[in-house]
Amino acid sequence: MKHFPKTVRCSLSSPWGPMTLAAHDDALVWAGFDGQKHEVDTSAWALAPTHPILRLACDELQQYFVGQRRHFDVPLDLGGGTAFQQKVWRSLLDIAPGATTSYGAVSQAIGHPSAVRAVGGAVGRNPITIIVPCHRVVGQNGALTGYAGGLPRKVALLQLESSL
Repeated sequence: MKHFPKTVRCSLSSPWGPMTLAAHDDALVWAGFDGQKHEVDTSAWALAPTHPILRLACDELQQYFVGQRRHFDVPLDLGGGTAFQQKVWRSLLDIAPGATTSYGAVSQAIGHPSAVRAVGGAVGRNPITIIVPCHRVVGQNGALTGYAGGLPRKVALLQLESSL
């Protein structure tokens, strides 16, 4: 994952454990649960909890956690992945809150119907959890398969959204 030289970070408490968020001057580039799979090493980035992008992201996520936000306005930079990953991640933004879709449906939507496993890999490496809603992707039969933050968090996020 590429990052700009001015990438900064902050910590955020969530109902499901601590998170780290990172941004550059113009957009959020990382939001993940501490210890999740494919976690980015953010330790070299300066702490900047008052950075405007990080402040906005934290405020919006806190609103989401208490059921007061369904959509996010914080600018995102998904350019840290391959062209295929970026296509998958952008498609996740089209999944409505409270809805789910399958990996196969995502592969169809991005024009790669036979790339279901590759879609699964890209979903698992989503750099901006919750805001880019990878938790809304489930198995073809509705099974809750995989989530970099752990299946209990995926269940909790889907339950939260079903009550929004």
